[in-house]
Amino acid sequence: MKIKRLPARTASLLMPFILSILMTFVVSAVATMTNMGPAPGFLGKWMSAWGLSWLIAFPTLLLALPLARSIVRSLVERA
Repeated sequence: MKIKRLPARTASLLMPFILSILMTFVVSAVATMTNMGPAPGFLGKWMSAWGLSWLIAFPTLLLALPLARSIVRSLVERA
């Protein structure tokens, strides 16, 4: 069975969506572990922190990516 692919026009939303999920997953785990240690209830606290951080990170990425692309374009040579 072949997986149906999304249209190319969705890439501008899909990239920050996936990036925000992956980054907040890792960063919230590190922050929660630093604050709590491997204590009982870690997983619940981590998932709570992850959900909140993702809600902030996704719209922030949507706003920040154009600025980041512009900065990168100004710092690298054109191909």
